[in-house]
Amino acid sequence: MPPKLRGVTVAADLGLEFDNSFIRDLVGLYEPWRGAPAPAPELLVLNEEVAAELGADPASLRSPAGVEVLAGNVVPPGAEPVAQAYSGHQFGGFSPRLGDGRALLVGEVIDRDGRRRDLHLKGSGRTPFSRGGDGKAAIGPMLREYLVGEALNALGIPTTRALAVVATGEQIIRVGPVPGAVLARVAASHIRVGTFEYVATRGDTDLLRRLADHAIARHHPRAREADNPYLALLDAVVDAQASLVARWMLVGFVHGVMNTDNMTVSGESLDFGPCAFLDDYDPSAVFSSIDHGGRYAYGNQPGIAQWNLARLAEAMLVLVDPDTDKAVSLATEVLGSFVDRFHRYWAEGVRAKLGLAEPRPDDDALVNDLLSLLERNRVDFTSFFRALSSPARGDRWPVGVSRPDPASLETWTARWRRRLAEEGRDPRVIAAAMDRVNPLYIPRNHQVEHALDAAGRGDLRPFEQLLEVLAQPYEERPGLEEYATPAPPAFGPYVTYCGT
Repeated sequence: MPPKLRGVTVAADLGLEFDNSFIRDLVGLYEPWRGAPAPAPELLVLNEEVAAELGADPASLRSPAGVEVLAGNVVPPGAEPVAQAYSGHQFGGFSPRLGDGRALLVGEVIDRDGRRRDLHLKGSGRTPFSRGGDGKAAIGPMLREYLVGEALNALGIPTTRALAVVATGEQIIRVGPVPGAVLARVAASHIRVGTFEYVATRGDTDLLRRLADHAIARHHPRAREADNPYLALLDAVVDAQASLVARWMLVGFVHGVMNTDNMTVSGESLDFGPCAFLDDYDPSAVFSSIDHGGRYAYGNQPGIAQWNLARLAEAMLVLVDPDTDKAVSLATEVLGSFVDRFHRYWAEGVRAKLGLAEPRPDDDALVNDLLSLLERNRVDFTSFFRALSSPARGDRWPVGVSRPDPASLETWTARWRRRLAEEGRDPRVIAAAMDRVNPLYIPRNHQVEHALDAAGRGDLRPFEQLLEVLAQPYEERPGLEEYATPAPPAFGPYVTYCGT
């Protein structure tokens, strides 16, 4: 059994200021623990922007002492590493005791702007929650998580972000032997819907109240001023998730494993295993190797989010009101608002993608007819919306961009142009605004796989180049045409794996 916290070796000061409120407030939701030793840690990639935000000197993190911290071999001053406890509905089935089976919360860093942010390790070895697994992670999935988190952040979507990926210098067994790695991740917190489920299942109302109070103070402080703070917390999480899933959908992101243990109360995107971005527009698109029934398909994401939030509401009922019937009524009303909230966020976003500034009653029909055209004609989602700014400004369609059959597209385009004309704005202004919300560069699945394959052979250059491209997804740059090009016909069907 790994040693617990007493007597651990600490690193030289790396400039990280820790203040571990989760440890103080929520005894019963963690086990103090240490990561498994990485025999020969080697830094593969460091996010200097995130390091600077945390108040750390990137050079110190690149040093041997810094790499030992990022690998989990050494505990930095002020940190108190723990494995967190939580439950989860996984593909609809409830697992009452999941927890950090291959991860550790190192501690909470107060960053240079005064924000509290978790520093978390993934792939750091067995914990009391490992359920028979080795607790390790492979290089490929950890680099994928780094890449996808940075892409979502650049697209303006709330997300956890990677600080670093460190190769451990050991081989781990999956289908065969693969090189191991540890991901250092930063998040607003790792409090999940499944965290609330874990406490509710144990019937510990005092701990449930402390958890809710902690979540309010950390993520949704306005709820504290409400007449019913716990109902207001539920309302805030519903709104945050409605906004988040709408943003995913607007860029064609498929999370792939929307279990309740992967849904945060902060509203950040969390865990990027079997995730991908749409190529052709397809509401039934599934990329996960284990999602045989399409539960987490692209078009199902709003409904699954609401389902997950219902599990949060169930866990919180005892806090919402001592009268169960009244608590159910109040929570049901809040949950019922998810559909309208999601539609409002989606509609606002898709109007912007189409260059429309003002809502009109017939907008839904205009959007739905376009999406039907894209689906029937297997049109690339990202490149079509990006190309749409050309006809918006009065130019021809860009050469080589796939689009629906000419007759159907001409009919729809005429309706759209009439709708634009009703607003009376300068076409150049409209087109420029469209280019600010329709990305040119996303983590296209074939490019991601090329980068990860090369990294597996020891060549990180394609990965680093792709990261650089994705850092500015809306800005067209010469020489990067291959990154804006859909996958070749021979690519696919695309399948992703959870990486455990």
